Amino acid sequence: MLDRFLENITAKKLLEPKQKVLAAVSGGIDSMVMLHLFEKSGFDYGIVHCNFQLRGAESDSDEEFVKTQVLIHGVPAYFKRFDTEEFAQINGISIEMAARELRYEYFEKIRTENGYDYIATAHHSDDLIETFFLNLSRKTGIKGLTGIKGKSGKIIRPLLFASRADIEKYASEQYIEFREDSTNNEVVYQRNFLRNKILPLFSQLNPSFKKNLLASIENLKDAEAVYSGFFETEKQKVIENATDSQIIEIEKLKKSPHPKLLLLEILSEYNFNPTVVDEVFLSLEGDSGKQFFSKTHRLVKDREKLFVSTIEEKENKIFYIEADDIELFAPVDIIIEKFIGKSFKIRKEPNFACLDLAKLEFPLLIRKWQQGDYFQPLGMKGFKKVSNFLIDEKIPVHQKENTWLLCSGEKIVWVVGMRIDNRFKINAKTTEVIKLEIKSISK
Repeated sequence: MLDRFLENITAKKLLEPKQKVLAAVSGGIDSMVMLHLFEKSGFDYGIVHCNFQLRGAESDSDEEFVKTQVLIHGVPAYFKRFDTEEFAQINGISIEMAARELRYEYFEKIRTENGYDYIATAHHSDDLIETFFLNLSRKTGIKGLTGIKGKSGKIIRPLLFASRADIEKYASEQYIEFREDSTNNEVVYQRNFLRNKILPLFSQLNPSFKKNLLASIENLKDAEAVYSGFFETEKQKVIENATDSQIIEIEKLKKSPHPKLLLLEILSEYNFNPTVVDEVFLSLEGDSGKQFFSKTHRLVKDREKLFVSTIEEKENKIFYIEADDIELFAPVDIIIEKFIGKSFKIRKEPNFACLDLAKLEFPLLIRKWQQGDYFQPLGMKGFKKVSNFLIDEKIPVHQKENTWLLCSGEKIVWVVGMRIDNRFKINAKTTEVIKLEIKSISK
């Protein structure tokens, strides 16, 4: 296994001997085997672990187990806890997607701040097969069917050569300790449903199923290389580069053998999803002036051209409130007082915010609201977009533009002068209250 591990790293050019690698270690069998192999190989590595707090005490035990392994291996290590369920609810995404976004954002932060060249994850060939089927069940193209890449940007996956059976065998032979995730045997998440229900049926149908599918995926990778080469040439025929935007000539696009696919290949680079691309394609025969948006770019349809430009971020100044401040003068003049919880009477006027002090993380910050902001309005169990809240409150446009938020970390505490967040309200367990009173708001 060790020889195959090193051969794979060399053959796929995943890592040079003197480069530093950050190993993502969950405590499960896959990541513990990868950790063992990095240790035996003599690479300069560190460990990173995320606790998504999805399995209660079990998640915490995983974290403690990895901390014990850090002491044994004597390497740098980084740990982070996430409120994954809240992040998923706020962003309207699945728990799995939320964990993925949180994980990779944190990995990259640690990598850049600590001088690591790459991040290593413990995906193996069974994961590759599961990803193929998940993508097949969704709306995907040939790229989606090529599955997980051995190297993608700063992410490397040095165990893709091995099956789960190979990993289990090696762990047994080397007496490698690991934590068993109880959800692996529950038909809860999509991957587990595939792993425990669907894929075993294919193996019953054909014992060589996994081997044959992996070979087919390699063939698809070759086909995808030809596909990408063709469309790279086609892009050059229809794109006119400009200093501040990308310009697509509509008539040239229409002359392409596969105009819709070509448009998808171009616009996906700017984070436009297939559904939006379909709408753009349908608009090619329509009137000028129609606009389409991705998270990062805006597309404007002209008579003869499509203009794609970056969405400029508005300059939003941030103001801070420290734990011992008694007044903030700008952008909102706020008087700040603290009281003992039991002796305090709540002020319900909109220019007051009465909050549980223990729930706040200082310094607090005040910033303008942005599209995509969510909070949990007082009295509600679920989350609501700030934009929708302002509409429901019938706030006029000029006042919307001057709406400020009080935040604790990344959580919104108060839509200033309107409504506090339910998570920070005073309750029977509150021991200390912080009261904020608005005197004036600058324009």
